[in-house]
Amino acid sequence: MSSASELYQSIILDHNRSPRNFREIKDASRSAEGYNPLCGDQLRVWLKVEDDKIADVSFQGSGCAISKASASLMTTVVKGKTPAEAARIFESFHRMVTGQGGPADDLPAKLAVFAGVREFPARVKCASLAWHALRNALEQAGTDPVSTE
Repeated sequence: MSSASELYQSIILDHNRSPRNFREIKDASRSAEGYNPLCGDQLRVWLKVEDDKIADVSFQGSGCAISKASASLMTTVVKGKTPAEAARIFESFHRMVTGQGGPADDLPAKLAVFAGVREFPARVKCASLAWHALRNALEQAGTDPVSTE
């Protein structure tokens, strides 16, 4: 195993074991639920948007290591961003994990740990579940759970 893939694996395992922002936001302004029927991943994302900034973001749920780590890293990346900036990061992340290419200028380097999931189509759904829930919450369309099916 290369040193880069070992590093990526350790980052994913760290965020799985000790997820950041793993809590409910009681006074959230938006939330959305996500479900991956293939893997059984299930989560909810909460956003507190103030003055056109994501003042706080969190998630709770259960799932595989990739799903949980992706949600954890996502919350650290979008906190403090505008909803429009978070939406652009979502698009770049989605292009990266699906292998669709295109510019990834809006993609923070720490998200590169998920670049390899494009080689495993079932894992793309795990990595992108929280992001789809985030997009649903950003669009304030969080009434129905988003599914990666």
